[in-house]
Amino acid sequence: MIHLLRDRATPEQLDEMLDTLGLYIKLAVDVEQRILVGGGELHADCEKVLLEEGSQQEKIWGASWIPLTQTVLYESIINLRPRQDNRSMDILDSAIQAQVADITRQLLGDV
Repeated sequence: MIHLLRDRATPEQLDEMLDTLGLYIKLAVDVEQRILVGGGELHADCEKVLLEEGSQQEKIWGASWIPLTQTVLYESIINLRPRQDNRSMDILDSAIQAQVADITRQLLGDV
């Protein structure tokens, strides 16, 4: 199940997001609005929800969350953005990585 989170996830929401992949959750994070969408099979599924909510493409970054280790992974096909000088599936800009990690930990950490 996919959830749009503006506030801290509940344990039930976290469990529902984990239903799809088991050990980790695919995310799309809007670093400007400080919201995220998690769950589903593809980062693009999450990105689509944010776009429908009015997020700007340039502000959405893909990541994954591993609750067991409280780890953020910064790899996603939606991060391939040559026009934003991100020529990798990984988020290359450490400042953007820090924003994604902060938002993810705030909304999903230690739930």
